[in-house]
Amino acid sequence: MEYSNIKILVFLPFLLIGLISDIEGQNKSKKESIVKTGAKVLVENGFKSLEGKNVGLITNYTAMVDNQHIADLMNEAPNVNLIALFGPEHGIRGDDNTGFQTDKSTGLPVHSLYGEHRKPTAAMLKDIDVLVFDIQDIGPRFYTYISTMGLAMEAAAENNISFLVLDRPNPLGGEVASGFVLEPEFKSFIGYFPIPVTHGLTVGELAIMAKKEGTLEGVDNLDLSVIKMEGWHRDMLWPDTGLTFVGPSPNMPDFSTALIYPGACFWEAVKGSEGRGTPFPFMQLGTLWANSDSIVDNLNARNLPGLRFEKAIFTTIKGDGRTQPFHGIRYVITNMHTVRPVEAGIHILEAFYEDAQEKDEEFLGGLERHAGTERLYNMLTKGASAEDIIASWKDEVSKYDEMRRQYFLYGDS
Repeated sequence: MEYSNIKILVFLPFLLIGLISDIEGQNKSKKESIVKTGAKVLVENGFKSLEGKNVGLITNYTAMVDNQHIADLMNEAPNVNLIALFGPEHGIRGDDNTGFQTDKSTGLPVHSLYGEHRKPTAAMLKDIDVLVFDIQDIGPRFYTYISTMGLAMEAAAENNISFLVLDRPNPLGGEVASGFVLEPEFKSFIGYFPIPVTHGLTVGELAIMAKKEGTLEGVDNLDLSVIKMEGWHRDMLWPDTGLTFVGPSPNMPDFSTALIYPGACFWEAVKGSEGRGTPFPFMQLGTLWANSDSIVDNLNARNLPGLRFEKAIFTTIKGDGRTQPFHGIRYVITNMHTVRPVEAGIHILEAFYEDAQEKDEEFLGGLERHAGTERLYNMLTKGASAEDIIASWKDEVSKYDEMRRQYFLYGDS
């Protein structure tokens, strides 16, 4: 497969046999290969693709190469001139920067892409030859790091700057795409690409697809390159990679949370709590009025793949210091490889909505931005079952799936 104006930097595959981290006592994956990220491949190749260039780096605290940050390694490289850093939501070093700062480790200027400007300006990009993107995504459309990447690609094209993606694994694997495809009128910072809720791509693959399919503005002639990973396969979930999970945001502490997040994140849009401020964000969901026992029984009777549910009562603190007790459910993962997080999220919404009748007419709130469509809200309120809702996106996801396969950089196994 050829990509015009795209250079795919391919290096010899490198496999290490080792133990793969497990989750909740499950069996080890059949894959025991240790994955090399694009960042590690770049470092081991002596930064050759950046040699002699003025570099801007879009990154955060997930961009580790073994126990060192890519910004520090790049800054120390004698053949690379790193001149500026760009921080997404939550900042470069986890400092939640929303304005101009100086990075304490490198002494370099840091431009926030989550404050006044979510797209790099021409002034920010002055003297830069290539923008490098190295951030760990977790796989759903509404995780804002891929929106930052899309906006930065547009800015690079506008300013005739090259764009290089250092690829990292999709923690959810690369086999499954699911959920409503974003409709144009609901484009936002939590939905910048017309893709399903889970896109089933690496960030490198997503960048290539967005360029070739014209889903970003003005990037037709963008000089885009991707440094591929080594040893990653589409059926790998995060624990299969052998890599250390670095929580990519404050409420994403581990892989289990990342796994269920694409369905649990709908709770950011409803009148309830997704467990923020508790030890189990997104792993427990509740409302002030729910009958936890009946909802747990309802969900467990559905036998959702890879999951069961427990009763949860948890407390959060309001802005004025008052506490609120929430009643609901807690996810228990029984088989990570069979979990379908978006589908599970729809079943949970339906179960709570059934219980909400005559208790909270406003429970569903505004689901449109997260769902990427009004159809989810409309179907739920008209009494559609979870299975009917899931079936309703089959055709659009099938078309998307056919499209995305053209841009795979990694094989099926």
